[in-house]
Amino acid sequence: MFDIGFWELTIIAVVALLVLGPERLPRAARTAGLWINKARRTVAIMKAEIERELDMEEVKKVVGQDTVESLEEFKREVEEATTLDKDELPTEEDFKLPHQ
Repeated sequence: MFDIGFWELTIIAVVALLVLGPERLPRAARTAGLWINKARRTVAIMKAEIERELDMEEVKKVVGQDTVESLEEFKREVEEATTLDKDELPTEEDFKLPHQ
């Protein structure tokens, strides 16, 4: 990522110790570590999302746009078929037993 060697890190640590002092340096280092981890996590999530999108584009190219559209139409038809209207639901009358 960054090409920082041992001596560069040593100089940064000495300057940070002089500027912040021994009391505030551990808290500053902890805060910096938390921010770096958060940035790494965000980059990893974005990278995974981009790879997933590229894979979907590849699938669309291989399968073809017609197949993707027909799958989406099939999904809509299934959703419509499984959705019941209020008129189609059984009523109390349907469950009444005949009197003997």
